[in-house]
Amino acid sequence: MAHLVETMAYVGPTPWHGLGNQLTENQPIDVWAKEAGMDWSIREAPVRFIAGNDAYTGSIMTFPENKVLFRSDNNAPLSVVSQRYQVVQPREILEFYRDLTEVSGFELETAGVLKGGRKIWALAKTGQSMALKGNDVTNGYILLATACDGTLATTAQFTSIRVVCNNTLAVALANGNRGVVKVPHNTSFDAQSVKKQLGISVSAWDEFMYGLKNLSERKVKSAEAQNYVWRVFNDNSNKSSPSSNERAMAKVMTLFEGGGQGADLSSAKGTAFGLLNSITEFVDHERRALNPDNRLDSAWFGQGAAIKQKALDEALLMIA
Repeated sequence: MAHLVETMAYVGPTPWHGLGNQLTENQPIDVWAKEAGMDWSIREAPVRFIAGNDAYTGSIMTFPENKVLFRSDNNAPLSVVSQRYQVVQPREILEFYRDLTEVSGFELETAGVLKGGRKIWALAKTGQSMALKGNDVTNGYILLATACDGTLATTAQFTSIRVVCNNTLAVALANGNRGVVKVPHNTSFDAQSVKKQLGISVSAWDEFMYGLKNLSERKVKSAEAQNYVWRVFNDNSNKSSPSSNERAMAKVMTLFEGGGQGADLSSAKGTAFGLLNSITEFVDHERRALNPDNRLDSAWFGQGAAIKQKALDEALLMIA
């Protein structure tokens, strides 16, 4: 895991994923690029192969429809993609935040690479914040991430982090399409266009926090909580089938019933907001993973993110 620590950086307290090199505040983009392991570029080369049974005497052929992506610093291969694929460089991810940090008061908080450079991301605090009952504070962020292995479009996303437990949750409403802009790799990445589409504004954040406030006022009984957890982890169309997620559901209920961080705050105790946070805490901190970087990858971009989105959708139905 050491090589992963060398390719992430952060400011402030140790982030929830526990990885990275600590920086002092207000560092320039160049320092972030170096300390986050993002001071290299993605290069391209033709796909070639040896035709014939003998590697020494066979003919070297070219496959013109595809190209190889590799790192400029160590020549490590990253992926094979089509000629239509348009690369987004590590530096472009950081440069996205330059005017936001220099003019608009945003603060880069963590950045780095995953999976040997196949996935690249940076996270900045927007300055937006709200406290629910019991001084339960949630801060707003913008996450920008891309991948060069076909697993992720370049994605800009409003994200929230609950301070008491470092739980992360994408700022998306029940329809799932607010607060996020995705740029497929067969089109060019235009940072200013993405910012315009994202609407670097308070509207999405205010609507999101209004939903969380209503969840914090919605009381939930034990049976209703168990039904909610079942719906999040299972196929709602087949309630008669046995669940393969019994361990996960039991752990979530333990977190909800007082075992979770911040579970005893008035905003969370016995409420739909507390239920939602029991899911996010499980995904971010408790769910089985090979290592912390795999958990981070899943929680932000993979199955963990999907579970949290479903948890939010199901919670919002309680107050619809």
